[in-house]
Amino acid sequence: MRRLLDVLYRAFPIRNCYIKLNDDTIIKKGLGIQTISESDYHEMIDDMILFLKGETKTLEKKLAKQMKYFSSKLMYEDSARVRDQIKAIKSFKRGQRKLEADFTNRDIIGVQSKDNHHVVVILRIREGRILSREKISVDTNDAIAEIFRSVIINFYMNAAYIPNNIYLSEFPTEAEELKEWLSEKNNRKVAFNIPKRGVKLKELRLANRNAKLLLNEWMLNLAKRKDYIPKLLSELQDILSLSKPPRLIEAFDISHLGGIDTVASMVVFKDGKPYKSGYRKYNISVDQIDDFESMKEVVFRRYKRQLNEGNLLPDLILIDGGKGQLSSAKESLDKLKLKLPIVAIAKRLEELFIPGDSESLRVAKNSPALNLLKQLRDEAHRFAITFQRDKRSKRMFK
Repeated sequence: MRRLLDVLYRAFPIRNCYIKLNDDTIIKKGLGIQTISESDYHEMIDDMILFLKGETKTLEKKLAKQMKYFSSKLMYEDSARVRDQIKAIKSFKRGQRKLEADFTNRDIIGVQSKDNHHVVVILRIREGRILSREKISVDTNDAIAEIFRSVIINFYMNAAYIPNNIYLSEFPTEAEELKEWLSEKNNRKVAFNIPKRGVKLKELRLANRNAKLLLNEWMLNLAKRKDYIPKLLSELQDILSLSKPPRLIEAFDISHLGGIDTVASMVVFKDGKPYKSGYRKYNISVDQIDDFESMKEVVFRRYKRQLNEGNLLPDLILIDGGKGQLSSAKESLDKLKLKLPIVAIAKRLEELFIPGDSESLRVAKNSPALNLLKQLRDEAHRFAITFQRDKRSKRMFK
């Protein structure tokens, strides 16, 4: 697709900026600017459509005739422009894979799947050559026939050209309705075919091989992403002497206004990034202003429920506050007989405290690991403040 776009911009320097179309249209060409008439511009658009349809021979003949005309009129700049267009088109054709001598225009749709991951490849064959290869990745439980249906609708919805024949490994769901829709868009009959032998079967196998390679690449990238541990998490593991990188961190904050409407928030970071569907907010039952008791309550409620439901526990718990809030949270964990890594971050000096140490940990102020904890703390604070304000507003307008 990138190669196709590159040749389009070289052969047909159409506008890619939003400028009102006047009699003298300004278009981008390379690093410079060229002015052409509106009629010439529209003719260039028509030529580009011919190219996209795969009618390159027709286009080359037309451009060669134009170049000859410009030369005869001593219009050398225009002649050079058309010459460059022809060169770009021929260069693109040389780079295309030439297939056996079947010059009918057609699309070949291949697919490969692993679990719920599917890669669909569409080979657009024009005048016996592969014009382009389109890739569509799909995550779904749907059957292949349903995937084909969805891909066909989306791919041909705004297509400038639809070939008469589309080849697949199996018919799509609602094939008859799709054929009728495509034929109407195409102004001529469009057929689905399942090749059994010969050139078309070889082309389908080629599309499937392309899909297989792209699927393997996708699976490899997914595996790398799953196993990838950001450097700052490894640094945080070293600072806090954890047994493994804290890929799942849960942070708590308490918010109140003058001792009323006390609430708590819990935010979650996965692999160093916010995981918003894991966020939780809590109404706190403590009557007076008591951040320690409030923290004790929310931590106990959170992890009692996690234990009861058999849910995943975090690699690290972060408490917004100092040694007092840390002790309260640790008391709730002890009550639940949980030994989870826990750290507190105090606002004033951005100090870190861990259970059993009276002194704060020595961490460089520009440490990425410390900045991550500060980001978590600030996000928990923001979430708690928002909830607390909403609760107060509802109470005031009752």
